[in-house]
This record gives sequence, C-alpha cells and structure tokens, in this order.
Amino acid sequence: MLLKTFGWSFAITAIGLVAAAFYGGWTAFGIVAILAVLEISLSFDNAVVNAGILKKMSAFWQKIFLTVGVLIAVFGMRLVFPVVIVAISAKIGPIDAVDLALNDKDKYQQLVTDAHPSIAAFGGMFLLMIFLDFIFEDRDIQWLRWIERPLAKLGKVDMLSVCIALIVLLITSFTFAVHAHQHGGGHADKAQTVLISGIAGLITYMVVGGLSGFFEDRLEEEEERSHEEEEEAERTGKKKPAVVLAGQAAFFMFLYLEVLDASFSFDGVIGAFAITNDIVLMALGLGIGAMYVRSLTVYLVRQGTLDDYVYLEHGAHYAIGALAVILLVTIQYQINEVITGLVGVVLIGWSFWSSVRRNKALAAAEGKGTTSDEKTEVSSGV
Repeated sequence: MLLKTFGWSFAITAIGLVAAAFYGGWTAFGIVAILAVLEISLSFDNAVVNAGILKKMSAFWQKIFLTVGVLIAVFGMRLVFPVVIVAISAKIGPIDAVDLALNDKDKYQQLVTDAHPSIAAFGGMFLLMIFLDFIFEDRDIQWLRWIERPLAKLGKVDMLSVCIALIVLLITSFTFAVHAHQHGGGHADKAQTVLISGIAGLITYMVVGGLSGFFEDRLEEEEERSHEEEEEAERTGKKKPAVVLAGQAAFFMFLYLEVLDASFSFDGVIGAFAITNDIVLMALGLGIGAMYVRSLTVYLVRQGTLDDYVYLEHGAHYAIGALAVILLVTIQYQINEVITGLVGVVLIGWSFWSSVRRNKALAAAEGKGTTSDEKTEVSSGV
C-alpha cells in the first residue's frame, strides 16, 4: 500500500536528485533535497485539507489529481508561476522573463521579491476564506469547543466570513500604505495593488468554491434519487447513470483543489528564494516536495485517517488560518520560513494528539458501558 501510493514520489525524487547532481554537482543535489523538505514541511496541512475533499472523489479523479494535477503543481506553480509574476511585474515578455531567470538570477529574484505583496495578498485572502468558512460552520464534532461553539453561533449571520475577510484586507492595505509612507519607501503605490490582489483572491475562492459546492450538492441530490430510478431504469433497459453530473462535480472539486494547492505553494515559492535563486533547482526541489504532498493526500484518503483521527481536519484548518495571517503579515514584515512550517506542524500534531486521546476515551467509555449522551460529550472536543 505504501509503495503503491508513494511509488511515483520515490521515482521522481531519484530522478530529480540525479538531475540536480548533473546540473550543478553535489551542491545542487543538497539544495534540491533541502527545498523538497521545506515544501513538505510547509504543505503538510495542505495534504490534510486536500484529503478531506479528495475522499469525496472517485478513484479515477484521485488518479487525475496525482498525474495531471502534479503537472499543474510542479510546472505551473513551481516553474511557470514565478516567471509569469516576473513578466507581469517587470512588464516584459515571458521569453525575456525566462532569459532573466536563467541568466540574471539576482535581478530575477529581486523582481519576484518586489511582487511578493500582491502574491501574499491573493494567497492570504484565499486561505483566510477557507479558514473562516470552516470555523463559522456548526459541526457535530468540535475540537476546541470554547472557540468553535460561539463562532458557530456567529456563523449563522449571512456573509460574515466575507465581511471579516474584507475588513482584514482593508486594514492590511491601509497599514501597508502608512508603513511605506512613514519609511519613505517606494511601495506606497503598491497598497492599491495589494487591495486589488486581495479582492481577486476573495473572488477566486467564491467562484471556484461556489461552483464546486454547487455541483457537489447536485451530485448528492442525484445519488439520493438514484436508488428508486435505477430499479425502473433496469426494468425498461434504459439505465442512464449520472456520469455527466458526477464529472462536473468532480471537475470543479478538482479545480478547487488546484487553486487551493496554488495558494499553499505561495509561501514555499517565496521561501525558496532564501535558499536559491536558480529557477531550475527551485522547480526540482519544490516539485519533489509537491509530489510527496499529493501522495500523502491520497494515502490519508485510502487509509481513512481523517475518519479515525477526527480532529486532524480541524488542526489543518487552524494551520491554514495561521498561514493566511502569516502571508498577510509578510506583506510588510519578513517572517522566517521555519516559523511558518513549525506553526502548521504544531497545530496538526496537537490535533492528532487530541484525536488519539478522544479515541482512547471513547474506547474506555464503551468498555464501561457509558451512555450515548456521555459518549457524545467525550467525542465533541476539548
């Protein structure tokens, strides 16, 4: 099972490390290995959240996620995206941007760094919306009840998450403009860019997430009616399963996963420049890491880990919220990538430990013949 799920990741790792060694010797080999570890540590929460979505999809779409999705993640976000950002920010053609990335790496790195505020605003807002929609939803199982219970009640207010996200964005862009003005920097004009990029991230979340949810709901409705319709269709010989609808639902959930992965990869791409400004090594290292994250996502789905450790999804969403805040803060201040990675690892580790405690408490309650109400209280959270 382990080899079947992670086989492609092992193969890509070997190919990537060998390619790095041929490209730049043992130094390049080490850089690619470090970048792969960086990507995995920063994106573990991504795997947990992805697993929550991927488990609703068929085996076919899980394979698409591991094949086509990886091509989008590796070549799109880790190779093409930085070049596109440079092309847009420097107002040059994509070919010139590639030439810059290969032949003038210091200038290329500077241009990507200059574009960081708009990247962070887009990704930060997208991730913030994911966290807010999760935390404001009333759910049967709650992890940190003292936080989640009152927030779930507040979540009954329509569009609350959108309002809060827009308020955060306005405060971020305003303080960025004030900070730039006070320090006499040349970034005061970028406050508007931050605002526009943040709104674009919000709109992207609402469009992609909304379409995904819409088709998912329609698919569930179709499945509820399928039991009665199948019998009659089989008798008449005109059975017609809802393949088109399932395909639409899966496609938009797949699209949502890709945008989600893109938002998670922002911090990894930007953080990679602290290690190297060589776009080839960056693509190899982050690509290897992205492959492991995707394999881990499928592994969590097939092992049923999220069902066994019910607070993992909570911990991952809290890590998303923390990452969103970190991205927005990095618009003005630099934060070490180690801190970013540790925050996610600590929150997910804490949620895993809480899940283990919950499972032990439930097992003990069953052994003592505890009532169903008491079991519900035990399983509902900290």
